[in-house]
Amino acid sequence: MNKNSPQYQEIYSYMKEYVYRYSEKPFLLASGKESNHYFNCKEITLHPERLAKISHAFIDLLISDNIPNQPESVGGLTLGADPISYGISLAYAGSSKLVYPLVVRKEVKGHGTQKRIEGYYQKVRSCLVVDDVITTGGSTLKAVEALREAGLEITQGICILDREEGGWEYLKENGITMYSLFKKSDFF
Repeated sequence: MNKNSPQYQEIYSYMKEYVYRYSEKPFLLASGKESNHYFNCKEITLHPERLAKISHAFIDLLISDNIPNQPESVGGLTLGADPISYGISLAYAGSSKLVYPLVVRKEVKGHGTQKRIEGYYQKVRSCLVVDDVITTGGSTLKAVEALREAGLEITQGICILDREEGGWEYLKENGITMYSLFKKSDFF
């Protein structure tokens, strides 16, 4: 990944301006841990212009460099992965390439078809798992397990930020190689 590219530098500036926060009073993280460093990636993924730019950055800086074949699908655990999956799918569609976005529910819904995964996963054999931030890797692994139960092969994933708190290693132990645009240490 070329950290000197204008594309990387633009996303990095968004991260510093909108996403990264430091506080003497620790933030409670989704993992249950506390940290003085907080990254709210929804400030990028839920903003249309920023989402479009980070989606192209994922394709140009991570996927094209690390994943030999275009993914058939992209998806992960709702809510962090949802906009990323849609954004990447739309970015590929702009180049006349079809990549299915998949949404993994945190739990099976109790009505209707009671699906855990939404999207056209029946049409694909593999999925590139996505997440916004990995800390312990627990949320990402929940998505991987659900996708694997549905018969999909999952061996790689991408995220915006690796908090460098054991998540990368945990996912590696479970057969997933993660690639991140940023690491926590990039910000201090």
